[in-house]
Amino acid sequence: MNNFFEINNVTFTASKKNKVNNVSLKIENEGDVVCLLGPSGIGKTTILRTIAGLEKIKSGSINLNGKVISSENLHVEPENRNIALSFQDNSLFPHYNVIDNIKFGAERNKRKNKKLKFNEIIEFLHLEHIQNKFPHQISSGEAQRAALARSLLSMPDLLLLDEPLSNIDQSFKEEIQVKLKQLLKEYKITTIIVTHDSYEAFYLGNKCGIILDGQLKQYDDPYNVYHFPNSVEVVNFLNRGILIPAKVVDEKSLENNDLGLIEGDFVKHYPKGSNVKLLLQPEDLEHDDKSNLKLEVVDRKFRGTNFIYTLKTQSNLLIPVFVHSHHVHQHEVDEKFGIKRPIHIDHIVCFD
Repeated sequence: MNNFFEINNVTFTASKKNKVNNVSLKIENEGDVVCLLGPSGIGKTTILRTIAGLEKIKSGSINLNGKVISSENLHVEPENRNIALSFQDNSLFPHYNVIDNIKFGAERNKRKNKKLKFNEIIEFLHLEHIQNKFPHQISSGEAQRAALARSLLSMPDLLLLDEPLSNIDQSFKEEIQVKLKQLLKEYKITTIIVTHDSYEAFYLGNKCGIILDGQLKQYDDPYNVYHFPNSVEVVNFLNRGILIPAKVVDEKSLENNDLGLIEGDFVKHYPKGSNVKLLLQPEDLEHDDKSNLKLEVVDRKFRGTNFIYTLKTQSNLLIPVFVHSHHVHQHEVDEKFGIKRPIHIDHIVCFD
């Protein structure tokens, strides 16, 4: 079975210093969503520009819907790719008002059997009150939503979104994420989204790609990227846990000097006696006021549904622990905080 979209051994180059080397990834099914995560300036936007046809490639190939659109010897022009690219910055036509900008997208999908409803898009992106304004009269968030509406209405074979919700108010953002996910699925619009927001990527993406140090470091389901990061670099980038020293005791356990014995299933086998770095995520440890393992609270972050406590161990490790916000006993900084024993972690992820 052919994949709907494929990148095969392509190096994406914006400048001598800014390149992503030898990228290969595939989107198996029409309508799937891929999110690319990575720090600013790493080359994520260059990847989108190249897929759209705005940059050429020197080797490898890019295939869409069974056809080669870029290779060393072939370059299909952007207007012949049926790919829509929505940039992070205002990409609206300045001499058109908002409604005419958006209609420009709808004009492109006249031949499509299944069409998005114009009014539905206007309503879901909260654009009713600015339809007759010009780009210079609206906010950056409004311009971003209008550009997104235009791209969606063009019903492309492939939709490319560069930080599509970065300028949008938090009050709108989650609502738009939910509706956007529904629309992309319902209308089978295959999409690649560049974002720096891992929560957004994990929610919207069928697959997530992590780009670091000029490479696609990991490309996998969001669950696997979060729970089974394949390198220390991915762990550090996601910043959802810490690495602590530990020694492998046997096939089901390891030991840390501060926390004691930790049991669970190893994702990768390590010989008995190996010194490893154990990934400890906030949800891995459980709170227990009655425990004899007590650590000092040095910080507490309130996240609405939960608290993240930062605890200091005897050897000055700083360990994050998740506690549901309905937990009656809240702990203050400098207080002692109990960790439930025995410690059990379902998936033990370690690095050499």
